[in-house]
Amino acid sequence: MWQVSGSHGFIDFNSAIEDMLSYHESGFTTWDLADIYGPAEDFIGEFFRRLDLDSNSVKPQAFTKFVPSPGQMSKQLVQQAIDVSRRRMGVESIDLIQFHWWDYSFNAYHDALIHLQSLKDDGKIQNIGLTNFDTEHMEIITDWDIELVSNQVQYSIIDQRPSIKMEKFCLENNIGLLTYGTLLGGLLSEKYLGVDEPSPDQLDTASLQKYKHMIDAWGEWDLFQELLQTCDRIAKKHNVSIANVATRFVLDKPAVSGVIIGARLGVTNHMEDNSRVFDFSLDSDDYEKISLVTDKSSDLFSLIGDCGSEYRR
Repeated sequence: MWQVSGSHGFIDFNSAIEDMLSYHESGFTTWDLADIYGPAEDFIGEFFRRLDLDSNSVKPQAFTKFVPSPGQMSKQLVQQAIDVSRRRMGVESIDLIQFHWWDYSFNAYHDALIHLQSLKDDGKIQNIGLTNFDTEHMEIITDWDIELVSNQVQYSIIDQRPSIKMEKFCLENNIGLLTYGTLLGGLLSEKYLGVDEPSPDQLDTASLQKYKHMIDAWGEWDLFQELLQTCDRIAKKHNVSIANVATRFVLDKPAVSGVIIGARLGVTNHMEDNSRVFDFSLDSDDYEKISLVTDKSSDLFSLIGDCGSEYRR
C-alpha cells in the first residue's frame, strides 16, 4: 500500500476500498502498509468495516510498520504510536508490526524493540518483524531475545542481495522474508520490453524512479532488455506474463514467505494476472537462462551493501 502514500498520484478513497474488497474476494487477503504511508491505515480500517465475513470466510491480515524518527524511545512514545495504528486500522491487536530504524549508530532501536516485545506480551501486537534491516543487525536483535518472525527487504531478479548472507541466517532462525520491489515498480513487465530507455520525466511514480536507479546500478538498459527478452521467452513457454516469472523467481527462494505486489487501488489492478503465479513452476532450464543474463551484471552487494544499506548511505 505504499502506492496510496501520495507519491504515485491521486487515489480515490471509495474506489480504493471497492478494489480492496475485490482483491479479498479474489483470494488476495494480506495487505502490507505503514504508519507513514499517508492514509493507508485509514483505508484498512474502512476496508475492515465494509468487509462482510461469515464463519467460513478467510480473515484478512494487515501488516503495518512503525517507522519512528531516531530519538529516545520511551515506552510511552512507542505505545502511543502503536495505539494510533490500532485505532486507525480498527483492530484490537495488529497482526504484524514491522519496525524500521534509519540510523544504526543511534542504538535507541534496542529500547523500541523491547517496548514492542512488551506490547506483544500485552496482546496489542501479534507478531514483530523488521523492515530493511541488514543481517548483522538482525543477529544483534535476535541475541536480545526479541521474537522476530520476518524482515521486509528488496528482492528481485536484479537485486538478489538477500541470497548472499540473509537467507542462511533467516532459515537458521525461522525468520521469513517479505519481499518488495520484485517487479521493479512495473519495469519488469511487457510494457518496457523492446522500448528505448525512459527519460526521467517519463518515470512518473516514485516506484519507477526508485527502481530505475537500481537497474542503473545493476547494469545498462541494454542488459535489462536482454533480461526482459529472456523472461518473455520463459513466460510464453509457461503461458504466463513476465511479471509472473519475476514473482515466481522470488517466491521460490527458500527463506521467502511472501512477495509484496504494489497496487494502485482504484486505478489499475492485476488480480487475474497475479493469480497465475500459483499455476506454474520454473524449471532448471529457466533458471539457467536467467543466470546467463544476471551473471553479466554488477554485484549489487559489493556496490550497495547488505539489504537496506541503500537507506543508510
